[in-house]
Amino acid sequence: MKPTLNAGLILGMIFLSTNTFGQSLDLVPEHTKKDRTTQSTYLDPVLKMVSTSMNYGSSNASLADYKKQSRGVQAGLTFQAGLTPDFSLASELYLIMKGGKLKGNNPITGKETSDKLYSLELPVLARLHVGKFYTNAGPSVSFNLYGNRKMDGQKRDLSFGNAGQDFKSLEAGIQVGGGYTFKAKQRMVTLDFRYNHGLTNISNTREIYNRNVMISMHVYQPWKSNLFSTNKK
Repeated sequence: MKPTLNAGLILGMIFLSTNTFGQSLDLVPEHTKKDRTTQSTYLDPVLKMVSTSMNYGSSNASLADYKKQSRGVQAGLTFQAGLTPDFSLASELYLIMKGGKLKGNNPITGKETSDKLYSLELPVLARLHVGKFYTNAGPSVSFNLYGNRKMDGQKRDLSFGNAGQDFKSLEAGIQVGGGYTFKAKQRMVTLDFRYNHGLTNISNTREIYNRNVMISMHVYQPWKSNLFSTNKK
């Protein structure tokens, strides 16, 4: 997905949220309704669906007709520290499947190619809450644990290091996105949309940058005691 489209979706959520700002108290559990001091704090497991592709830098335009999306999953932990009524910090630690596909006769490999990377990733996000909506953005760092390449039906493991054909283990990026939170009985439900834009080249031989979109639905119960509140009495 193009960054401009992601930005449009985020701006749209901000616009819609102005109509629901007055309903924000509905999101606060009963034990905190008397004093809307902070957003919720929680730590929970999370599972996300991921649509991922690779950007090939200066060669990307010539590969536009050959690129295909790759589907994967992301599993790990998600944490939000509520600081004020409208602001929180969020972080996650998860294992994610990334990569991309090229059709046959492409200008780089000439054959149908599928690259997969399995990475441990850690984003740290500043999260702004407006009514039932939120937007967030921040840096992420990941460590590539394992990978493989499938070309014309033949699969081989990718190597990581500083040699010519190796991929790089460390990777940095920026995540941006938003979400919608609502109450369901005694629990909270969050629908989250996130775009990750890889900033560092992960290849030693050519330009390759990871790009992925993550979508999830997270059900959680806020902590009864918020240790991170800046408005404690």
